[in-house]
Amino acid sequence: MKTVSFTDGRPRIPVGKILCLGQNYAAHAKEMKAETPTVPVVFLKPSTALLESGGTVRLPVMSRDVHHEVEMVIVIGKTGSRIAAHHAMDFVAGYAVGLDMTMRDVQADAKKRGHPWAVAKGFDTSAPLSPAVPKDEIADPHNLDLSLRVNGSIRQSSNTGKMIFRVPDIIAYLSSVFTLEEGDLIFTGTPEGVGPVGPGDTLEATLQSVGSLKVKVD
Repeated sequence: MKTVSFTDGRPRIPVGKILCLGQNYAAHAKEMKAETPTVPVVFLKPSTALLESGGTVRLPVMSRDVHHEVEMVIVIGKTGSRIAAHHAMDFVAGYAVGLDMTMRDVQADAKKRGHPWAVAKGFDTSAPLSPAVPKDEIADPHNLDLSLRVNGSIRQSSNTGKMIFRVPDIIAYLSSVFTLEEGDLIFTGTPEGVGPVGPGDTLEATLQSVGSLKVKVD
């Protein structure tokens, strides 16, 4: 069973659902030639997609165009359903930085055919994740610098203040559809600058006040 760790040494917790938002930064929606969403665009990954910092992203043989997407990740701390936005922060255990690795060619074909994105988004090692920082250590999750370096060069750089949907609204929306449980993860979307990776690359994702995540690609 996959688990998430915390920087304060509290016991690891099993990971349940991995809920992900697409196109939650206007500039990324534009670069993907998509309309800016008026409600969250949601997809899921299995917990088997998780990869800890220091691990290796395994490129699937079915794709020749795997992209990086750096994201702030919310760790849910207790069970809730139909959570009001003004109570949503009570359900947050902490924050991490993660990568939503995506088979872009497979995703593009799925979009064209009107098929789900599960294969393009949910393959093994497609969700690298850092240890989580307890929420009380983060003054404002909507003002954190977020970046990704590939082989030392900046590829993505933004701030969580540019998210279209903020943390309370994300939790309120998702909990209106799915009961949220301790250990569920919410990937909150990526800013602009996504691009391809290849064998031998080193990816380093950083989220201000949270820390960093480093993985290799093979």
